[in-house]
Amino acid sequence: MSARFLKAAKKSERILFRCLAKQHGFRLHQKEISCGLHIARTLSSSGKLNQVLEEFIYKEKLPEGFGRFEKENKNTENKSGRNEETSQNRDSSKEGSSEPPKNDSGKEPKKKKDDSDDVDLSKSLKDIFENISKNVKDQQGKQEEKRGGKGGGGNGIGNEYLLVAVAVLSALWLLKVVADANRYVLVTYKQFENLMREKKVDGLTIDPKTKVVHIRLKPQYRGVVTGHILQIGSISKFEDHVEDILEETGDTENVEIKYKLQSASDGLSLPLLISALLLFMFVRNFLSRGQVGKGPGGSGIGDLFGLAKYQAKKVTKDTGVKFKDVAGCEEAKIEIMEFVNFLKHPQRYKDLGAKIPKGALLTGPPGTGKTLLAKATAGEANVPFLSASGSEFLEMFVGVGPKRIREMFAQARSNAPCILFIDEIDAVGRKRSGRSFGGHSEQENTLNQLLVEMDGFNTQEGVVILAATNRMDVLDQALLRPGRFDRQIYVSTPDIKGRASIFKVHLERIKTEMDKEAIAKKMASLTSGFSGADIANICNEAALIAARESATSVALKHFDAAIDRVIAGLEKKTKIFLPLEKKKIAFHEAGHAVAGWFLEHCSPLLKVSIIPRGKALGYAMYVPVERQLYTQQEIQDQMCLALGGRESEKIFFGEFTSGAQDDLKKVTSMAYSQIVTYGMNEKIGQVSYVDPTGEDQGFTKPYSEETARMIDEEVRTMVSMCTKRTHELLKSKRAEVEKVANRLLEREKIEKADLEELLGKRPFAERTTYEEFVEGTGSMEEDTALPEGLKDWNKSGDEKVKGDSEPEDSSSDSKEKRAEENK
Repeated sequence: MSARFLKAAKKSERILFRCLAKQHGFRLHQKEISCGLHIARTLSSSGKLNQVLEEFIYKEKLPEGFGRFEKENKNTENKSGRNEETSQNRDSSKEGSSEPPKNDSGKEPKKKKDDSDDVDLSKSLKDIFENISKNVKDQQGKQEEKRGGKGGGGNGIGNEYLLVAVAVLSALWLLKVVADANRYVLVTYKQFENLMREKKVDGLTIDPKTKVVHIRLKPQYRGVVTGHILQIGSISKFEDHVEDILEETGDTENVEIKYKLQSASDGLSLPLLISALLLFMFVRNFLSRGQVGKGPGGSGIGDLFGLAKYQAKKVTKDTGVKFKDVAGCEEAKIEIMEFVNFLKHPQRYKDLGAKIPKGALLTGPPGTGKTLLAKATAGEANVPFLSASGSEFLEMFVGVGPKRIREMFAQARSNAPCILFIDEIDAVGRKRSGRSFGGHSEQENTLNQLLVEMDGFNTQEGVVILAATNRMDVLDQALLRPGRFDRQIYVSTPDIKGRASIFKVHLERIKTEMDKEAIAKKMASLTSGFSGADIANICNEAALIAARESATSVALKHFDAAIDRVIAGLEKKTKIFLPLEKKKIAFHEAGHAVAGWFLEHCSPLLKVSIIPRGKALGYAMYVPVERQLYTQQEIQDQMCLALGGRESEKIFFGEFTSGAQDDLKKVTSMAYSQIVTYGMNEKIGQVSYVDPTGEDQGFTKPYSEETARMIDEEVRTMVSMCTKRTHELLKSKRAEVEKVANRLLEREKIEKADLEELLGKRPFAERTTYEEFVEGTGSMEEDTALPEGLKDWNKSGDEKVKGDSEPEDSSSDSKEKRAEENK
């Protein structure tokens, strides 16, 4: 009966602790309380309960088994006054007591180390912050003394120490986390039983919320690991099992069992709170400053989330580019000059009732000089020039794009009259669709704000908008209408005269002993279809090749090598071929050369090589003829030229190789273009199946399956016809093909003179020089004359008035001189 009463008392003790835990958010076990009360009522009805209680009250020596209960009871009663006893013990230790206090069993009390780490850490943090604040004040005082007591300038120092503080606190907190993680090791239930039976356990702390037991080892068994962690299921079953083990080992008085009571501050530590506070202050400081580290696009360290005020880049006159440096696009240059002239001399246009166009959109292929024109405008205009990129208005945060558009136009209006240039406007001006979601919706909001700012209720005169893009097909139609972009200036690839002018501009910095005007004309005749960027690259590559060869100046061979480098790629002389492969490549290129030599509408052949360049194993270079219109016969001659190499392999080796893949792509593309695009097939008819809107057709076709089948049949028929024609031509010229192939195997590269020696003079008339190309165009050079109203575009108002007040005879002389020049 005593054992049952002792067990009921222990359960009552656990219920008491759970009732206390309930006040802090823990769940109360009603079933266990009811069970414990029932046992207590049963014991109270028996007569032995009074006898046990009398022995417990009147005897100095406690009954067997009640010692642990009495010890824990005292600890429970004294829990509220623990701080007072601790302070008293500290005072008594300071008074010099020689013996530490002992408990009833005569053993020294165990030292509590639970809060020592937090106390030491708090003290160290306090010392750190006192030192930081002292150093900041000292540095600020020194700065104020240097600046004559004007104050300010302490933000940089404060930020440095703030960074140091955050780093130190983060390191300390990380060390504490690592240390806490290493103090306890997870163990199994069997390992826990072994520790209990070996009497290595000093105490247990049960967390009712997480159902985790912290096992604290005795000091003599501790090492790096202070204790262990055990995950349990039922707390009541675990308690019963622990009591059974303690009764078996007789170690009931030496193992302290505690319960962790949840408090409002659990889960939060002083270092973590201080670190979070300092990090918040650090971010807030940078956001408030806003402009720190700001680049041309308005972003930087101070604009962590793209929320700082946007400032478009204000370009100065020192761009290094003038209108004289822009060549090959005279028509577009005149259009841009007119904008600058209107801003400089607006009265002339206003007297005639004209209004300045609100904007101009520069379009065209990449590398034709659209951005270069804008740079020249910034260098020549005497008005503010603001520059921005279309991608700067697209951010991950909603509303940032429209906000930046408003701020950019507000900045432009405050600087009016001015020019605002938006490069790559297709990033923000894409077409709107009805299936907008996510980022597309934000992009459309940004576009809507741009449309309103360009032509809305608050639109003001004095701001001219220039924009550049090479994807005009994706722009929204509302952006292209008059009133927003009044002018659409197409900057195409330059013709032969424009290429000569561009070569002259880039040859000014090239050191060469040749006549620069002559080399410019020669290079212009060899680079049909090249853009201004390609021409600049050729001049630069020629200088690099000359430097690689340690030449004192750039020669013609360096320019030829540069053209080969840009067109065909890097030369690979060390690439290894089998003898049969090299022979097949030679006959393949010889077939191209002979076919082009004897076909009337093919371009003049310039050189043939079997030295691999880039992805090509060999190549034949032609002087392209600049045609604006093509007949069906001319296109089919080009198809026969592309099939020449493959048919040469068939004639001399009896089989095809995989080297004609690029040739077949060209042939297929030209065949489909004649039938689907240009309406050059009688069976399909004079129709064009190209989408007039320029949009991608995707997986849909604008014709039926029956029409698609007919188109495929006609393409095969056309390709077969050109193949048969090429085969017959090369078979009749078999000896000539063999001569050219053998010369290629001997020299690896042959020029036009070698071909004339082997094949004779070409039977068709051809144009290869600059003079022959420009014959009949009216002039040998590009027309760079300005209209009469733009001749004084770069003069200020005072200079213009001074020029108008000159004597009439001098003006008449100048008119006569201009007339003679025009003649």
